[in-house]
Amino acid sequence: MNLDKALATIREIPDFPIAGVLFRDITPLLSNPEAFATVISALSESSDNYQAVAGIEARGFILGAALAHKKEVAFVPLRKGGKLPYATHARSYGLEYGEDVIEVHTDAFTPGQRVLLIDDVLATGGTLAAGIELIRDCGAEVSGVAVLLEIGALGGREKLLKEFPDISIHALSVI
Repeated sequence: MNLDKALATIREIPDFPIAGVLFRDITPLLSNPEAFATVISALSESSDNYQAVAGIEARGFILGAALAHKKEVAFVPLRKGGKLPYATHARSYGLEYGEDVIEVHTDAFTPGQRVLLIDDVLATGGTLAAGIELIRDCGAEVSGVAVLLEIGALGGREKLLKEFPDISIHALSVI
């Protein structure tokens, strides 16, 4: 299956989770083994310069864990606040429709470890910026960011590049 056909399995849900937001639902992609394998292969081509993959809750977990397995590197979850049982670093961030907090265990990475940060969508850039800061809080380096979809009109790439000009951003599709 080609990448465009795989990405076409993602459906749009209007007014979710609130009115005015067009949600991208990746569950049809995940339920299609060929489409899922195609996107994981495409994400694996984004970079080879990392020793761990960090995935942002929840869809970033799915993509990140599969990618880490394929590349035979460590996987580290970045979780919503209050979900991790050990000492954590925390960062708050803004969403299109509110605010949230993500956390990582303080010992999740080794100092200097190179990490690829994964999520499903780059929208305003707030979630990914918080993820980058968490990885750096642990003393690790973000070697790059990879996402399935980038919503170009929301300016997330520009925000991230302004704050983190040394980090590459790879999107499988810009919409």
